[in-house]
Amino acid sequence: MEAAGKLTIILGYAAGVGKTFRMLVEGHALLDAGRDVVIGYFEPHGRSDTIAKAHGLEMVPRRIVEYRGRRFEEMDTEAIVVRHPQICLVDEFPHTNVPGCARNKRWEDVLVLLDAGIDVITTMNIQHLESLNDQVREMSGVQVRETVPDWVMKRADEMVLVDLTPGALLNRLDRGVVYSRDKAQRAKENFFKEPTLAALREMALRQTAHEVDLRQDGEEPRSREELLRNAAPAEHERILIHVTDSPATVGLIRRARRVADYLRAECFAVAVGHGAGLEAATERHLDFARKLHIETRVLDAEDEAEALVGFAYTNAITQIFLSKPQRSRIPLFAGRRNLVMKVIRAAKDMQVTVVADRHVSRGAEAH
Repeated sequence: MEAAGKLTIILGYAAGVGKTFRMLVEGHALLDAGRDVVIGYFEPHGRSDTIAKAHGLEMVPRRIVEYRGRRFEEMDTEAIVVRHPQICLVDEFPHTNVPGCARNKRWEDVLVLLDAGIDVITTMNIQHLESLNDQVREMSGVQVRETVPDWVMKRADEMVLVDLTPGALLNRLDRGVVYSRDKAQRAKENFFKEPTLAALREMALRQTAHEVDLRQDGEEPRSREELLRNAAPAEHERILIHVTDSPATVGLIRRARRVADYLRAECFAVAVGHGAGLEAATERHLDFARKLHIETRVLDAEDEAEALVGFAYTNAITQIFLSKPQRSRIPLFAGRRNLVMKVIRAAKDMQVTVVADRHVSRGAEAH
């Protein structure tokens, strides 16, 4: 069986910091070193320096996909596998493919290349990391729809940060280097505000430092399951996430997933049902947890708090994450407030984190 390819992620915090250019520079250096390098996909955005840097690198022709009377160009993953270069450059890792493609996301295409033994260098911005989705929305007011699961980023063998100060990026924006003048002005009124850029840059710096720390003890495991199996988590942390039909559950899952990653902890998403089964929203939230590679369980019990704490003790849980119920006179929410208090009282030797969702989520509609 052929060994899996190596994944390098070039990380930035906004369009225009130089991720694609850096990817192409890496490609030329590898080509000069005698390696077989191709461009699987790159998006120049009309930037002359980026287009010039692509010259001299072989480009695998894109696949034409027709959708709703229009023609779109997507990466031709199957053609790349047939060509089988040593290294493939793939821009815009979080990209959503046009309907009609074999896979929904470009990161899924990249996994196919890796499984075929092809090394991949790809690019993404920090705001597309799934577990940061809620933080980015609260900070910027922008809902990022295209996300990459954290477990996919954990598969990367190398993380390269392309850094640029917000002031320098805004200067590039004003000079028309990043976008056309009219588009640049719209960007400055939305995502490209200096405080937002500074916060995103800090996120990127912290994430890169975290990934470097994970790799200090040796080679990164090839899967999330190996990561959990081989890591030495502090005090063997194990996290339980209470999954309900509440819209706040999506944010709760993201936050707990991120904490679990930092602690190198095992993570369980647990729902409690009885009789008629689970609400449709609860099932969607469990599916969302599975997409983040969180183990899910459904408990059949009348007493929700008792079932959660019982599961926690049986499975050596150290932290429980619960959603903070909204203030309401509706009996359902009053019951949830009572549940939180019952769990806190019963789980005496565990850390119970009650998470408030300041912005009601739209459910598990992550793209």
